[in-house]
Amino acid sequence: MSASATAVPRASRQRYEVGWPVSAVALVAALVLGLPVAALVARSLLDGSLAGAAGTPAVLDALVLSLVTTTASLVLMVLLGTPLALLLARRQFRGSTLLESVIDLPIVLPPSVAGLALLLLLGRSGVLGPPLTALGVELPFTTAAVVVAQCFVAAPFYVRSARTGFASVDRDLEDAARVDGASERALFLRITVPLASSALAAGLVMSWARALGEFGATIMFAGNVEGRTQTLPLMVYGEFQSGGLDTAVAAASILVLAALGVLIAVRLLHWGRVLDIRSSTGG
Repeated sequence: MSASATAVPRASRQRYEVGWPVSAVALVAALVLGLPVAALVARSLLDGSLAGAAGTPAVLDALVLSLVTTTASLVLMVLLGTPLALLLARRQFRGSTLLESVIDLPIVLPPSVAGLALLLLLGRSGVLGPPLTALGVELPFTTAAVVVAQCFVAAPFYVRSARTGFASVDRDLEDAARVDGASERALFLRITVPLASSALAAGLVMSWARALGEFGATIMFAGNVEGRTQTLPLMVYGEFQSGGLDTAVAAASILVLAALGVLIAVRLLHWGRVLDIRSSTGG
C-alpha cells in the first residue's frame, strides 16, 4: 500500500480519533462536574440572594479578609517556595525523594488533619508554643493563623509547578549568560524566571485558588471569628449551620465566580499552558 493511500490528513485524524461513546461519557462527566456549580450560581442569581447579600457588612468583611490573607499567603509561598523548588529542580541529593513526598503530603492530607497538625506544632501547648509565647507571638485563632493554614495547604501546588518550570529551563542558555559575565542573581531574574514564567504563573494561580477555598485547616487552627478569621468558606459553613441559606449561597457563589474568573483569565493569557497536556504534544 502506497504512502499516499495510507496518509491521513492530520485534521481528519484529530476529528475521528474519538468516537461517540467516548464523547457521550465525556459529556456526562462534564455535566456531573458542572451542574452542581451551575445550580449554585443560578440559585444565587435568580432568587436575588447574591445581589442582596453581597453588599452586607458580614460578606464584605469575609471577602476582604479572604483577599488579604490569600495575598499574604501567596507572598509567603513565593519567598519560601521558590528557593525550595529551585533546589529540587537543580540538585539531586540523598533524601530528595523523601523531601518531595513530605512537601506533597498536604495535598492528600484531610484539611482537618493539617489544621490539627499546625495546632499541635504552633498552638499554646504545642511543640513550638512556649518559645513563641516567650517571644510574644501567638498564632492560633488570629488572622496570621489563617495565612499560615492557607500557605501550608496551598504551597505544594506552587512548589510542584515551579519545580517543573525550573527543570524545563535550558541550562545551555544559563551557561551562555554566565560566559557573558552575568551574575547568578541577574541570571536568575533575567533568564531563569522569564523562561519558567508560565509554570510559575500556573502554580501561583492554583495555589491562590486552593488558599481561597481553604476551610478545614483554617477552622481547626484559626477558628471562625467574624472579622478576624472568618473567610468566605467559613462564612458559608457558619451561615448554613445557623439557617442563613441565602447568605451561604451568596458567599459560595462569590467563591465560585472569583475562582472561575481567574482560571479563565489565566487560560486566555496563556499563563496556564503548563496545566494543559496538549501544549506539550505539539497540537
